[in-house]
Amino acid sequence: MKLLVTGGAGFIGSNFILYWLKNYPQDKIVNLDKLTYAGNLENLKEVEKNPNYEFVHGDICDAKTVQSSMKGVDIVVNFAAESHVDRSIVEPAPFVLTNVLGTQVLLDAALKNNVKRFHHISTDEVFGALELSSKEKFNEETPYNPRSPYAASKAASDHLVKSYFITYGLPITISNCSNNFGPYQFPEKLIPLAITNILEGKKIPVYGDGLYVRDWLYVEDHVRAIDLILKKGKIGQTYCVGGLTSDINNLEVVKKILKILKKDPTHIEFVKDRLGHDRKYSIDWQKIKTELQWEPLYNFDEYLKKTVEWYKENEGWWKKLKNDKMERL
Repeated sequence: MKLLVTGGAGFIGSNFILYWLKNYPQDKIVNLDKLTYAGNLENLKEVEKNPNYEFVHGDICDAKTVQSSMKGVDIVVNFAAESHVDRSIVEPAPFVLTNVLGTQVLLDAALKNNVKRFHHISTDEVFGALELSSKEKFNEETPYNPRSPYAASKAASDHLVKSYFITYGLPITISNCSNNFGPYQFPEKLIPLAITNILEGKKIPVYGDGLYVRDWLYVEDHVRAIDLILKKGKIGQTYCVGGLTSDINNLEVVKKILKILKKDPTHIEFVKDRLGHDRKYSIDWQKIKTELQWEPLYNFDEYLKKTVEWYKENEGWWKKLKNDKMERL
């Protein structure tokens, strides 16, 4: 089997490629990535010489590159996206271009090449926000209510993917996941930023009062879910994928990291809140559990410790990014 993985040099995409080639060494993977600031081929060092792995440096908005990359492909897994909410608030245009137009270019090529499955990776942010006191959880029937340019661009891409199934019969599946954490995450997101700032002797910036709640999903749990969706998921269906946390707010997450690193709360610096900051996300993953027998395996506290250890052991990986890419942004 041959897969086209878009955005495979990013955080989740690279973890997916490493997982797939380890578990299905006979399969071939083409990794199409533009290598924007968050794309990093260092993530894939261990497979770069694998004869079943091919890297293509290109943009999913470029129809010619996409068409040539998709020849002979059975499955497309679309990770490629601009994904940082803060950046979408400052400059929405790249998010619309990549997340909406880029997805449309991929869908057109998938139709032309008669791919057997087009799987689209999306986010729980398309559903909007919950009140802090709410016991509700997002599920596959939750109406879309995006509240940031990033979320709106992903919502638009989800609708496009569904429309290609309804209109053209393209065999698609979609997964909406919660906040991922784990190895190879670019150090602008909360968990790797907190870890690496402490390791550098800096303070951890926390937005507003820090009481924003997210559902944390270890990245390997996420790629296992994608694997099951590709194998057993029903064509045309959406699956929500969440983690094992229960109403842990950002301030608690940061305090857990400080405790692991034996630092006190004086290392926290409260900063001006993000515009339109969503209070709470929470995912109900009963559908994927019932239909595909998936559930998260990785306990948050245990794998937060493992994630901290990974960043301690891979200082060369993240220091280069923080000193080079983040300073230019």
